[in-house]
Amino acid sequence: MADQLADLRYDIALANRMLAHEGVLDAFGHVSARHPDDPNRYLLSRSRAPELVEPDDILEYTLDSGPVTATDIPQYSERVIHGEIYKARPDVMSVCHHHAPAFMPLVICGIDFKPVFHLGAVGGLNPPFWDQRDEFGDTNLLVVKPEEGASLARRLGQHWMVLMNRHGVTVAGTSVRETVFRCYFSSRNAEYQIAAAAAGAAQPLSPGEVKHAFNLGTGTTGQARSWEVWTARLGKAGGLPPRGKTAAKPKAKAAAAPKRRTARR
Repeated sequence: MADQLADLRYDIALANRMLAHEGVLDAFGHVSARHPDDPNRYLLSRSRAPELVEPDDILEYTLDSGPVTATDIPQYSERVIHGEIYKARPDVMSVCHHHAPAFMPLVICGIDFKPVFHLGAVGGLNPPFWDQRDEFGDTNLLVVKPEEGASLARRLGQHWMVLMNRHGVTVAGTSVRETVFRCYFSSRNAEYQIAAAAAGAAQPLSPGEVKHAFNLGTGTTGQARSWEVWTARLGKAGGLPPRGKTAAKPKAKAAAAPKRRTARR
């Protein structure tokens, strides 16, 4: 189990970094995974920019989003997004919250996500919108209270993606790799959808096409091929997370900024 847990911690760190490198995450956003041995716990990084997350940054949480081991390390304020979805959906094994630029026109304007190419079907048919204002009034739009996270989880329902008005997107999956695949290709779809609408009459996939194409990320070699190429691109850029234990960093020091790279969409 120790090796399995170590591998999962590495994959979570790698997922954060590759989604940052591919332009889905930036200084904000986060990827988590359900604990491989205890379904009532999940793993999520300490509060850190996704591009910098290391395996040693990964903390263990209860589904109430409290750290299993008490710590004064800064934590993500929106971790209840993850905990409440894991509570509501036993089939979900990984969650990502992001503010991908490609999605922002949709969530700002309230435009429905429509799969417009085959890989875009991983976002599902008619993923719902969640408007925090409807239930909680004016907020700073961060999902920080358990009741806010529970409301978001209810709105996600049995879908695999929920759009958050004026905020971003939350994506679920049955594994870290599936979640990354869904985040990346739904973001590409959102980009193509807006571009196609600007160019003329966009023609989305039919419900039947979405149903058949939905499993391209899990029922073919596509997910493994994508993970491999995203890992290779991150490696060429020098951004792979370290393996094994890293030297402890002084708490008072901010992490050094990495060399700026041009992120891919």
